[in-house]
Amino acid sequence: MSSIKKVAIFGAAGNFGTPITAALIKAGFEVTIITRVESTSTFPPDIPVIRTEYTVEKLTTALSGQDAAISAVGPGGISTQVAIVDAAKAAGVKRFIVDDFGWGPNFRSLPEFRPIGAQRRLAWNRAKELAEASPQFTWTGVTIGNPIDWAMNRFPLMGFDARNHNAIVYDDGTEEFTGTTLEGIGQAVVGILKHPDETKNRFVKARSIQTCQKHLLHAFQQATGKTWNVRRSSSKDLLESGRKKHQEGIGGWVLELVIFQLYDPGEARCIVASKEDSDVELLEMTEETPESVVKKVLSSITS
Repeated sequence: MSSIKKVAIFGAAGNFGTPITAALIKAGFEVTIITRVESTSTFPPDIPVIRTEYTVEKLTTALSGQDAAISAVGPGGISTQVAIVDAAKAAGVKRFIVDDFGWGPNFRSLPEFRPIGAQRRLAWNRAKELAEASPQFTWTGVTIGNPIDWAMNRFPLMGFDARNHNAIVYDDGTEEFTGTTLEGIGQAVVGILKHPDETKNRFVKARSIQTCQKHLLHAFQQATGKTWNVRRSSSKDLLESGRKKHQEGIGGWVLELVIFQLYDPGEARCIVASKEDSDVELLEMTEETPESVVKKVLSSITS
């Protein structure tokens, strides 16, 4: 049985922090939200909230008595990660879940993303350094791949505009990738805390589904009972457009290059792991289908 009971979370109101917080509560953990003094985010009324300055000293006090801490902050909070890691260690936190929830440390990303990755690695490396010096402190990273239901709902450029029944199919639509649903992200975190020994000091590989555009489009059309308007495009166009914007300092390049990586033909770049090589069984995650993922997307649109 896990010794982790009390859990603090940073970024609890964010895109991934919200489902993680809900999953922790459902699993019976004692959750505390830590946020900046000036934060205007709203939180569930029945969860304790500590508002603090993000200095090591203040964060150490805020984290006192916690068994685990989870960082799910957005891009704007990445620069605070080393301070949060140092504070967690100083406060006696047993497990720190670092802020990844992406493609993990071994992803073959385009060179344009290296500065972003380098900033994230500062906290990963600091957590690893502290764990090596003090075995009482441990860490875990969560590699989720594409946050599939959230991404399809938010970014029509990924190929699916469910509100208007429009699709963009890149190349032949068969390049496979792995994705993790918001529900799956929450369960992955719960699974880590329930199995601390098996998940310590490494990145776990989470996935809800392995699929492709062709299968998702079929599921969308079946679920909506409509024939969608389909436009054909090339992932190469995304690469060229994204790189041009990056060179010219124009916004939008990140999304275009992320989607290129997802659908880059024949590369299998965005498969985190096969089901057999993943940690889904250890983390007690549910295997999804295109139909179940599409149902989640459509439900989020109508709710």
